[in-house]
Amino acid sequence: MTTPLFLLRCVQLGISVRDLDLLTIGMVNDMFAESRNDDYKYDTLATQEDFDKF
Repeated sequence: MTTPLFLLRCVQLGISVRDLDLLTIGMVNDMFAESRNDDYKYDTLATQEDFDKF
């Protein structure tokens, strides 16, 4: 990943330069990947009973 691409990802996520002191490159990459999954519609969602069985 290039520096410009990393900074673009930060802008897309709304991360300021000051916030970057608290984050790693990996955390920013994970946040970006998860943000792309926000609109995904799951067929079924786990219930409390499912978590208890787990």
